[in-house]
Amino acid sequence: MTGVVLAVAAVLGAAVGALVDRAAARFPWPRPATVGGVLRGSGGAAPPGVLPVATAALFALVALRFGATAELAAWLWFAAAGVLLGVIDLRERLLPDRVLAPAVAGSAVLLAVAAAAGDAWLDLGRAALGAVVLFTALLALALAAPGQLGMGDVKLGVLLGLHLGWLGWPALLLGVLAAFVVQAAVSLVLLAARRVGRRSELPFGPALLLGALLTATWTAGLA
Repeated sequence: MTGVVLAVAAVLGAAVGALVDRAAARFPWPRPATVGGVLRGSGGAAPPGVLPVATAALFALVALRFGATAELAAWLWFAAAGVLLGVIDLRERLLPDRVLAPAVAGSAVLLAVAAAAGDAWLDLGRAALGAVVLFTALLALALAAPGQLGMGDVKLGVLLGLHLGWLGWPALLLGVLAAFVVQAAVSLVLLAARRVGRRSELPFGPALLLGALLTATWTAGLA
């Protein structure tokens, strides 16, 4: 059964990656991709095949972590939304409400279904509280250090807080810390490669998303 779940998740991930590639290349919708940017390629948001393969691998990791459980759908939804948001942020320096809002709504519904199926109402309550806590924490950081975080990053905290809160408070803390580690590591690599300067501003959304996904896929039992 595990092999079937992994295979289905990988195929679904490849399809989602292809759709994300086309959708991100044409953001803001509707328009064709005509302006150069961080990830712009011919006809897609990334070099041909990169996003389908990467998203297939990500979906397989998520399926391996959660298995054939009621919460798997919520995490696959989160992974799909995360890839789209991350690519758009890299290209446009923007986390659009028109993606964030349905991502949060879909996650809330799917986590509620998982809670009902597994009698995990305490997990759902913690997820809701986690969304509030992370939103508030990121808002405080944005106000304390203007220019370092945008409101898109702050609102992304709702989506991340829902999912990391579902896993537990240690996972929520670890996910945020992982995001800062990822951002620092990427900044150092780009500086060393002379791709950015010391005063360059990098989007923080992809690091937040990657930190959350790393925490979700490589940790278990953090409650």
